[in-house]
Amino acid sequence: MAVVTAAGGSFVPARTSHERRVLLVAVVASFVAILDGSVVGLALPAIGRELGGGLLVQQWVMDAYLLTLGSLILVAGSLSDLFGRVRVLQWGLVVFAATSIVCGVAPGAFVLVAGRALQGMAGALLVPSSLALIISEFSGPAQGRAIGQWTAWTGASTIVSPLIGGLAVDLFSWRFVFFINLLPVALSLPVLTGLRSTDAPRDRSVAVDWPGAGLAIAGLGGPVFALIQQGAYGWGSPVVWGPLAAGAAALATFLVRESRAPNPLMPLELFRIRNFSAGNWATLAVYGAMSLGFFVLGLYLQQVGGMSATMAGVALLPATVLLLLLSSSFGRLSGHFGPRLFMAAGPALGGLGFLLLLQMRPELDYWRQVLPGILVFGLGLAVTVAPLTSAILGSVSAARAGIGSAVNNAVARVAGLVTIAFAGVVTGSSLDLAGLHRAVLVTAVLLFVGAAISAAGIRNPAR
Repeated sequence: MAVVTAAGGSFVPARTSHERRVLLVAVVASFVAILDGSVVGLALPAIGRELGGGLLVQQWVMDAYLLTLGSLILVAGSLSDLFGRVRVLQWGLVVFAATSIVCGVAPGAFVLVAGRALQGMAGALLVPSSLALIISEFSGPAQGRAIGQWTAWTGASTIVSPLIGGLAVDLFSWRFVFFINLLPVALSLPVLTGLRSTDAPRDRSVAVDWPGAGLAIAGLGGPVFALIQQGAYGWGSPVVWGPLAAGAAALATFLVRESRAPNPLMPLELFRIRNFSAGNWATLAVYGAMSLGFFVLGLYLQQVGGMSATMAGVALLPATVLLLLLSSSFGRLSGHFGPRLFMAAGPALGGLGFLLLLQMRPELDYWRQVLPGILVFGLGLAVTVAPLTSAILGSVSAARAGIGSAVNNAVARVAGLVTIAFAGVVTGSSLDLAGLHRAVLVTAVLLFVGAAISAAGIRNPAR
């Protein structure tokens, strides 16, 4: 899920037609990239019925996308500096459309998972390049407003994804989930073509840290592979512990390289800033919790609870409605009182909401067993997201807002990647009520950890 700012969901028109076009394509490009990270969730049972493979394939359909998206999203920032923001956005949208078609027509699980990995690579080009385009085309107060609108609307992609995914599956097919992407891409490319003449010149002094990118993919991919495959092979198998050890070594090497590289993908000195560091650790816990909780809950409501994909999407919608209605208000309150209280109270409320889901029984009663927890979680989410963004981006200079946002988006994607890979460890090879309860407990604990990190680490800025 993308971070939503205090701007809420209101789209305030930019001052000129050029600024409106820039904002439009930036929003659409990042919207489709983040949408595809979660819209597939409610299509997983239908994918499983047609392609087989059980929970193993369902995890890979989600994580293949998140793996390449999360590990390459920082590379794309360098590519946009090297080749120009508009050009990189065009490349990303064309490849994203092509790989969406591959996913939509995939004859089997292997082709679908491979297509999702390629789709994530294309999506990685879209998010930081769209934000970099805004930063280069807006200045002063207009830039802050545009960044707020960008993050709010990319956050809305996760808000509408359950409903979009459910309707697509029930009215058409799970394959239609991928073909949805073609319309916004087709609308954006002509607008981008008109912006090419205003694109920033190529900065040939930029060096892309490809070794760092390779280490990031290996460092994330090894543990993810091990977590997903351990259900089939067991922890004692070299098929599991080998990739796990190799991934841990690659991740350690990545951090060493980032501390010494002249053009690091992830400038580690940013983490010396207290609110930036604490905010990203809180992001890791909170967004990891949300990804795990809604991944398992969405599967359970369909595969065990007997809901259709659309009804499962509607069942999860109240949380996101509360986010839309209240996030702007809590953003304003955070601006007045500081983010610390809200970043501590919000995840704690969210954890309480997931604990309420422990009352779910084999005879599913949505109104008594599910809705109260979803509403409490939604309130906690609304309290959290705007203060979280303001704390992180407010802690870095305006010149580093782009890389700061890119790092935070990468952390959020990686959090979902790891916890979804961990889902099989928590639930077991087949999802039942006991497995759901374990996932709910782990989700609540992660949210409480996010609250504790915020309470201990975040400092309110001086007035």
